[in-house]
Amino acid sequence: MRTLTYYVGSSLDGFIADPEGGLGMFAISPDLVDFIATEYPETLPGQARDQLGLTTAGKRFDTIVQGRYSYALALDAGVGSPYPHLKQYVVSSTLPADVDPDVTVIPADPVGAIRALKQEDGDGIYLAGGGNLAGQLLPEIDELVVKVYPVVAGGGIPMFGTGFAPTGLRPSEHRLLADGTAILRYELQPG
Repeated sequence: MRTLTYYVGSSLDGFIADPEGGLGMFAISPDLVDFIATEYPETLPGQARDQLGLTTAGKRFDTIVQGRYSYALALDAGVGSPYPHLKQYVVSSTLPADVDPDVTVIPADPVGAIRALKQEDGDGIYLAGGGNLAGQLLPEIDELVVKVYPVVAGGGIPMFGTGFAPTGLRPSEHRLLADGTAILRYELQPG
């Protein structure tokens, strides 16, 4: 069975974007780029992969799932297929089904769709965001990988857009980069 990994960047106080969905508060250092290119190369959009000369297949994922607002970052830049090296799914009840030939729109029941994807053959599934979608999919998330940037946002879009719902995590790896970014990896505890 395939696994669903929520791989996300966050401020120290748990926000994945500013109130308008922008990511400008997160400084991207050479150390972080090297880490991502080495450990999670498939999580880089196609344009970034091209700029870095990355042509190898992914190490962990062959599929990406993201919410409407995360996908909007690419659309606003005129890119309909931001991850051409992955099978792309966008959860949205407002996007047309034919938004891009390389993107499959999931218009309803994201939990059911993820359960079906997890039953298919393939590598892992990368959940790119956003927080509301991650909150809906929390029961299906197998692993959480957080790039914790050394910044306090004070507000914005939370990592999980759910109400109070404590969920146990089991730490499986941690790493501190020279720029102060912490990489924290957890497995979600069943139950």
